[in-house]
Amino acid sequence: MTELGIAMIGHAFMGAAHSQAWRVAPRFFDLPLRPVMSVLCGRDAERTAAAAERLGWAEAVTDWKSVLDRDDVHVVDICTPGDTHAEIAIAALDAGKHVLCEKPMANSVAEAVAMAEAAERAARHGVRAMVGFSYRRVPALGLARDLVAQGRLGRIHHVRAQYLQDWIVDPAAPLSWRLDKEKAGSGALGDIGAHIVDATQFVLGDTISEVMGTLVTFVPERPLAASHSGLSGTASEETGPVTVDDAALFLARFAGGALGSFEATRFANGRKNALRIEINGSKGSLAFDFEDMNVLQFFDGTEDSAVAGFRRIMVTEPEHPYVGAWWPAGHGLGYEHAFTHQAVDLVRAVAAGTDPTPTFADGLRVQRVLAAVEASSETRTWQQV
Repeated sequence: MTELGIAMIGHAFMGAAHSQAWRVAPRFFDLPLRPVMSVLCGRDAERTAAAAERLGWAEAVTDWKSVLDRDDVHVVDICTPGDTHAEIAIAALDAGKHVLCEKPMANSVAEAVAMAEAAERAARHGVRAMVGFSYRRVPALGLARDLVAQGRLGRIHHVRAQYLQDWIVDPAAPLSWRLDKEKAGSGALGDIGAHIVDATQFVLGDTISEVMGTLVTFVPERPLAASHSGLSGTASEETGPVTVDDAALFLARFAGGALGSFEATRFANGRKNALRIEINGSKGSLAFDFEDMNVLQFFDGTEDSAVAGFRRIMVTEPEHPYVGAWWPAGHGLGYEHAFTHQAVDLVRAVAAGTDPTPTFADGLRVQRVLAAVEASSETRTWQQV
């Protein structure tokens, strides 16, 4: 096999990002298999056909189950709301298709367990599954992981993680599917909190073992949107309930002994996409902010105190993770590049017959953290993960 046929389910925000990745990956990276954008699936025939034309897909269909029997489809890429992930992913894996599933992997631990079990069954037959935690593929966070793994920070003491956005600060912003628990599973906790849970566990090479947290909904009612297909829509005079959290805060203990504090909110006025991580260890510290995504701050505590200080590393050198395939040093990457790196890693893993990361088992681990935070908010107690 020289080609890898892709069927993508969903074509809104994440669908556009994934489409960009599939188009670009084989043009900048030397891949063992060539991704082919075979078919796009959506609910509305006219809108799906228009999206396929715009995004570069060869064909458009409205029945996602129809792609499971196609010989020209090898990978099913799931970019739909969370309430559909489990059904699509399990069916695709059982049909022998590799799966890339957007985060959070599921809307509940029970769904995530079923998905992880399906992935384990499929792996016995060489079928692979991957969760789309794209921020793992930001070169600066890849470098951060390398520095931690090399022992440059020593024993890890503290982890601080924030994901700050402001796109629903306005109470007149319309109700979308992301504010509906049945479709989204949770609000800021699952939508963006899941990212900082995965990213910190990835950078540390460690897992969260215990949490204590609280969830808050600041605006309990919002105008109904004429369309629930994305982050915005035309508001009507009728309102509906917001059934998810607007903000989530929690403390965490890691299995290796580090303490963590996490904050995820879509009400941080002025913050557009501030995914921030700071790690303090016995020998040094790291700090990252996605709003300055090509930079990693590094403090080497072993240096002479007279000259020691945080070092601003431009993560654009060819030896940095992924960067060598792109531009000359100093020419930064953007949001979309992480999705390209994700596609590259999946293609290479499929060709090599190895499990891509993060696996569905990793996605389940994140789901257990999210569930523990929800339980802690309800009981006001520490919860084991």
